[in-house]
Amino acid sequence: MKVSLKSTTKIVKLNGIPARIWEGKTDSGIKIHVFITRIAVGEGEDQVQFQEELQECALPSPEVEKAYPLSMIL
Repeated sequence: MKVSLKSTTKIVKLNGIPARIWEGKTDSGIKIHVFITRIAVGEGEDQVQFQEELQECALPSPEVEKAYPLSMIL
């Protein structure tokens, strides 16, 4: 399976750990929400460029705003 994701400004807590919500879709067009608590860059990759790109965040969709409160318990 392949997915395309974009970072949002929405951050929630999962078991006390901050997680940024990313939105995207699968190659077949199914919309998804992903909760990312950590992200790393592979050795030898341009970490400065990655950090700059990581700062780019979109506002979350209305669906995400309604579906996920600021604190969650999983």
